[in-house]
Amino acid sequence: MWEAKAAEGRGAELLRWVLDEGVRAVADPAVRTEVFIAGDRVVVIAVGEAPARRLPDPPEELVERAPHAWPFTRVNLAT
Repeated sequence: MWEAKAAEGRGAELLRWVLDEGVRAVADPAVRTEVFIAGDRVVVIAVGEAPARRLPDPPEELVERAPHAWPFTRVNLAT
């Protein structure tokens, strides 16, 4: 999971950067990538068997602080 908080008034630009450049930089047919927004935050979740590569950092002027990234391991629950 990758999360970035947009600089004041730059949310749309950050989202466009993530969609046009960020996600494309780590594209992998074996990994499903989903992008979400919540206010001034953009979140990218990559789901696949192999660990996804970390998105590159966006241009500094688009973000309030450096993006955060967390690796997660899928847990399959038997029902």
